[in-house]
Amino acid sequence: MSIARKIIFLLIAVVFVGCDIKEEIPYPVVYGQITEFVVNGQCTVDGQPTESATIDRNTRTVTLNVSDTVNLANLRVRKIGLAGTTYNPDVDYKEVPALFPDSTVCSNYALFPKTAFDASKDNRDFRMDFTNEVKFVVHTYQDYEWTVKVNQIIEREVEVENQVGEPIIDADTRNVIIYVNRTQGLKNVRVKKFVLGGRHGAVSPDPTTYDTFDFYTLRRFAVKTGWGELQEWKVMVFQTDAKVEPTASVLARNHTATIYGDKPNDVTPKIEYKESAAYDWKSVAEADIEMTSTSYTATIKGLRPAMQYQYRVSFGEETLETKEFNTVALQHLPNTSFDDWNVDPSNSKLYCPWATGGTSFWDTGNRGATTVGSSNSVPTDDTSTGSGKAAYLESKYIVIKFAAGNIFTGKYLKTDGTNGVLGFGRPFTAFPSKLTFDYKYKSATITKCGDKNYEYLIGRPDSCNVYVALWHIGEGEYEEYQGDKYPIVIRTEPGVNQNLFDPNDPRVIAYGQFTQGNTVENWTTETINIKYKNTMVEPTHILVVASSSKFGDFFTGGVGSTMVLDNMKLIYE
Repeated sequence: MSIARKIIFLLIAVVFVGCDIKEEIPYPVVYGQITEFVVNGQCTVDGQPTESATIDRNTRTVTLNVSDTVNLANLRVRKIGLAGTTYNPDVDYKEVPALFPDSTVCSNYALFPKTAFDASKDNRDFRMDFTNEVKFVVHTYQDYEWTVKVNQIIEREVEVENQVGEPIIDADTRNVIIYVNRTQGLKNVRVKKFVLGGRHGAVSPDPTTYDTFDFYTLRRFAVKTGWGELQEWKVMVFQTDAKVEPTASVLARNHTATIYGDKPNDVTPKIEYKESAAYDWKSVAEADIEMTSTSYTATIKGLRPAMQYQYRVSFGEETLETKEFNTVALQHLPNTSFDDWNVDPSNSKLYCPWATGGTSFWDTGNRGATTVGSSNSVPTDDTSTGSGKAAYLESKYIVIKFAAGNIFTGKYLKTDGTNGVLGFGRPFTAFPSKLTFDYKYKSATITKCGDKNYEYLIGRPDSCNVYVALWHIGEGEYEEYQGDKYPIVIRTEPGVNQNLFDPNDPRVIAYGQFTQGNTVENWTTETINIKYKNTMVEPTHILVVASSSKFGDFFTGGVGSTMVLDNMKLIYE
């Protein structure tokens, strides 16, 4: 058969089997993402109003908190944001993903939107039962199941005179058990606190309005919750021979120390401290001691770092054993002047932010950038002090991908294709309050986007970004890579397995951030306040990250954005 006849035969065959061939072409992989989730009464763990939720794209989970003013069983969903994200450059996915909630928990499934929505704009009312975790399916070319968990913050507190230990408050059975010592009569109990319906609820009768209250037998109370539900609670008070053994512990920091422990009911502890070498004791003012019925906490300020102190706690006539503690020495990060750099002997294009023959503390994404281009985080003679070096971070489009100039405390572990694997964080045990640095910034227009979720940024000015985080990493909470341990191993490869830093990680005990979207031509000093979310554990690691493009993790930013960084310092107060 001639070549021409073979071609004609193949064309005819294609016509007849074209439908079958089309059906066998695989659909593109488009990840269905929930990007926003807002409900009525949404709040932080401290009860402050917010519209933020913790969204984990890797596990496809959404976690949020609500106040005690809303009914979990009939909770209004105000907003859901969706995105269909493909990382195949040959596929331009523009359709809006479809949304399918669990029909069994919707008050009206037929009317519940099947796409992203913002009901606050037109006052639509969509309600669901979130007393348990709720499943959603985000449909693109594939189905992606997401789990939404809503935690309700309801404060319940009961305290009576001569109480022994903490009360047992069972919200599921609505039973409360209180223990008092043998000297306390059950018919004349003085009630100090009686909160069962949350801060916005009410109790009837309210025993705190009586001089004493009769708990000789089981008592029933009508509790009205903050969302209006009427509940019946049962409260029982028992006498016991047990007693609370007083304790005292300390958590020392650089300039402060927190002394805390258990205490007998109705007793205010006396807390004293001094430098070990001193003779006279100092007392903590009673007004500075926070107490519940059976516990106390007091923070001593104005201490000197790296010093040995003593403390003692008294409860009436009983004084606990005198104990010692050492305040934490101040720690400063190495090479925060960014004077020390070297060129990798095996790669003349690779600049590294540590001295030749020295030990790395900082690293950059240069190792990935130099696989196809040149370093985009390099030293410069343009400094804020007029001497030494500074870090020059530049956002570039390197052959096939956008790369932001960056520097971070940690180690660049490997290049995976065109993506990086990074070990974030370095060991650190101090308690800084601020991070200061000098900087200049040139903001370019955002023209590159490697994540569909951030396409809305195209055409806007780029922003530089600096943030600092302190971790408390417990045993077994590390991530290992080739035998080394890190608080987190970052994987920048887009997709469902992408792993990025999350400031809401419960292991992060302190965080602060600075973002600037305007060009700053002259050297300027900036201060980041480090806000502690957990003051009762000590740091184990620190992370500092600076980038010329805030969304560089998502390969999004402006080509030509540059940040010059110098004279970084940790401040202790």
